[in-house]
Amino acid sequence: MKPLTLDLIEMANGGAAVARGKKKLTIFVPYGIAGEKVRANIISQKNDHARAEIVQVLKPSPDRVEPNCDYFGVCGGCHFQHMRYEAQLRTKQAIVLDQMERIGNVKNAPVRETLPNPTPWAYRVEMNLSPTKDGRLGFWSPHKREVIPIEACPISHPQLLTLLQDIDLELPGLRKMTLRMGADEALLAAVEVNDVEPPSLQADFPISVAIVLPNKTAATLVGDHFIVQSVHERDFRVSPGCYLPVSMSGMALVIDTVLHYAKLTGHESVLELHSGVGMLTAFLAEQAARVVAVERNPDAVADMAVNLALTENVSVYEGFLESVMPTLDDDFDLVILHPPKDGLSRDGVQVLLDKRPSRFIYVSSDIATMARDGRQLIKRGGYKLVEIQPIDMQPQTFRVETVSLWERESGSH
Repeated sequence: MKPLTLDLIEMANGGAAVARGKKKLTIFVPYGIAGEKVRANIISQKNDHARAEIVQVLKPSPDRVEPNCDYFGVCGGCHFQHMRYEAQLRTKQAIVLDQMERIGNVKNAPVRETLPNPTPWAYRVEMNLSPTKDGRLGFWSPHKREVIPIEACPISHPQLLTLLQDIDLELPGLRKMTLRMGADEALLAAVEVNDVEPPSLQADFPISVAIVLPNKTAATLVGDHFIVQSVHERDFRVSPGCYLPVSMSGMALVIDTVLHYAKLTGHESVLELHSGVGMLTAFLAEQAARVVAVERNPDAVADMAVNLALTENVSVYEGFLESVMPTLDDDFDLVILHPPKDGLSRDGVQVLLDKRPSRFIYVSSDIATMARDGRQLIKRGGYKLVEIQPIDMQPQTFRVETVSLWERESGSH
């Protein structure tokens, strides 16, 4: 089949540009930019959707730039390196608007301009790696369906790349390795293995090593059980298997935005769901009368106990929010939730509705699931979306963090 000439009209959640073909065919074109004209080959088609690969850019966008990485377009980790940074920010705002209308059923949602990350390169303090067939480490490429070995990654901190190049692997049963770096550049490798035998791991500099079990708890093999990361000049212990923001400068923006929307005066009772190791909890506690935090990962709860050891107005409950929330008799002035990218479960939505908070703040790393949950909260709970603030937690990728404020409309039951 000869290449098609396509006009790219918009950007889709997932990072591809979109073109329209014959018979209402929607064509997704990775590494294109809205407004461009390209020649492309259809590489797959299912029903009314197709995927195409650019052969030639006939009319480039003024926002097109040279990528900063030899692996761009191959490894699959980045989606927007070919776009000027300002264009990436505009695109993410447009995607949030689109998803809120398409999935959330909210037209012209109040979406602010995307907050830029002050560190658009070398920001990642975590790398998720998989083994290649010949024993090297690389990134899983979704569209190539294989692991691409890598030696450089301009969005990752240079210290992680040094570790990647120097680490000596003897891990025959390795399924996944996560490298993490602390604020002091201390390094930790968390491995997931098929074998029961402890792996052998050597490096030319100090490194902590842990095995992560299927339930996300970890056992230490060498060194410390954790790294220490810092946000707003405050240190937080983070164990393997516990949530670590990939960008600490991005996390600082999330905290600032939540506090801006919360408008705490020192008298409020706040419920925080999916509180992790307490990075947000610590700053909420400084401005609220008290905070009740709910977290299901026991290692994260243990980290929070250390991180908030000197904070007296926080109560922590270990367990799933679906089980814990019905046991809480308190009335809360504000609920803050930061669920995993899968969003809230059906029961999670229900227990939130049962609490009937007058307002809540939803921190999300997946706009599609947030829009889905938001639709239910509007339809079943009588809530109104006040505002969404997109934050560029992961520059050069399509991923966008959002902090949204919701209020219960007067008269809703």
